[in-house]
Parts: sequence; C-alpha cells; structure tokens
Amino acid sequence: MPYVNIKITREGAKSEQKAELISEVTALLQRVLGKSPQTTVVVIDEVETDNWGIGGETVTVRRQRGS
Repeated sequence: MPYVNIKITREGAKSEQKAELISEVTALLQRVLGKSPQTTVVVIDEVETDNWGIGGETVTVRRQRGS
C-alpha cells in the first residue's frame, strides 16, 4: 500500500488542482511501479508560509524580500 505525502505552502491551491495531483500521483505509481490505485493513499498537507523555512528564514520573509 503506497503512501505519498505532498507538502505545499497554503497559498490558494484550488480543490480541482489538488484532485489532479492526487489522480496523477496515483496514476504514476500504477504506471511506474505497478501499484494498485485502490490501495494507494495520497495526502496533501498545506503549510502556512510562517511554518516553512528555507536557508534559516521563513518563506513569508523570503517572499516579502523577493527571493
């Protein structure tokens, strides 16, 4: 039973976009590894940019600075 966890920043990904991610990742696992879609689990976690750090600072700060 494959378990895939996708983490993205919480910035307005639409339900349709998330549904497409789930569908496409499931299809990829079936095509490449022969995994059954019926037992494939895909979870999308949306993280606030204040809770995501890169290079010692939050994504919020980096984006405010334009990096």
